[in-house]
Amino acid sequence: MQTTRWDVRATSDAWEAVMTAHARLVTSFSSEGIFTELSMREYDVLYTLSKQDEPMRLSDLRDSVLLSQPALSRLVDRLVERGLLERCTNDQDRRALSISLSDAGRHLQREVGRAHALSVARELSAALDPAEVDELHRLAAKLANHPRQHARKER
Repeated sequence: MQTTRWDVRATSDAWEAVMTAHARLVTSFSSEGIFTELSMREYDVLYTLSKQDEPMRLSDLRDSVLLSQPALSRLVDRLVERGLLERCTNDQDRRALSISLSDAGRHLQREVGRAHALSVARELSAALDPAEVDELHRLAAKLANHPRQHARKER
């Protein structure tokens, strides 16, 4: 597929707008005092695990959060030490460990999550009407679910 100069400019402008919006929203959320017991990255891990019906392997968790393997391992270690996560043996691969929320982790995730959801709703509804929120969701989900394209050419 040939990429035209217009495609590069339009996509770069769209990317810049997405990243600027993300940065402004994160700054707003972090200034509200919601993330006092957890950092946003810690909350992201708890939230990701809260959506699962069963424990997750660390490698699967890594695919769902924006952290490198070493950074995620250190963060998980800290959350286990705080009693917010539990490690367990993986039923499919006894050599692998899986991670799940502890009762305390589930409680804290729900508490922080309620406040964060209200902040998200307030910020998005201040800038977008309901149809635009639906469109934003549709486009973001489309990007999130699109198969990754590798820029590296086969040799």
